[in-house]
Amino acid sequence: MEKKYIVAFDFDGTITTKDTLLEFIKFSKGKFHFIFGFLLFSPLLIAYKLKIYPNWKVKQQIFSYFFKGMSIAVFNKFCEDFAGKYQHLIKPKVMLQIDEYLKQNFEIVVVSASIKNWVAPFAGKLKIPNVICTEIELNDHGVLTGKFSTLNCYGKEKVNRLLKNYPDRESYYLIAFGDSIGDRELLNFADEKYLCTNI
Repeated sequence: MEKKYIVAFDFDGTITTKDTLLEFIKFSKGKFHFIFGFLLFSPLLIAYKLKIYPNWKVKQQIFSYFFKGMSIAVFNKFCEDFAGKYQHLIKPKVMLQIDEYLKQNFEIVVVSASIKNWVAPFAGKLKIPNVICTEIELNDHGVLTGKFSTLNCYGKEKVNRLLKNYPDRESYYLIAFGDSIGDRELLNFADEKYLCTNI
């Protein structure tokens, strides 16, 4: 039986030119609140850079500071508007590569540590239906708690989540694109891998 082809793309820095969490915060909260927030969290960011505080905790605390208490309707509207107005973040060469894979009927999936709510609209514009990302927790009233409802989709978790969605590993040939240490496990798991730092 012939194997199907699955192509897994990281999002930030691979499909896009920048980290979309930072751009999304600036877009939805404004530059003043963005700068103030990151000055407030600078000790945690330094601790993360020194590898004495985990990535996911820093990310969740920053996310909580900016978005806890926001309704999902308002948050999703920001996400849709962000994807609509920030298409310039998409790398043209990667867009062409995605188009080429689509023409070959390869199954494409985005596997990203970013939040699914704003990655999915970008993916939709690229005609990518499958998105595996970090997901956010809501309370019973549809309000963001500031926490994640899944593990941060980073490092080994990218492989875990990919296998959850595509469990029969022997049935497909996996091509992976990434740009950072958070993609290392996914790239090593693939049959064919590409580092996108220079694209």
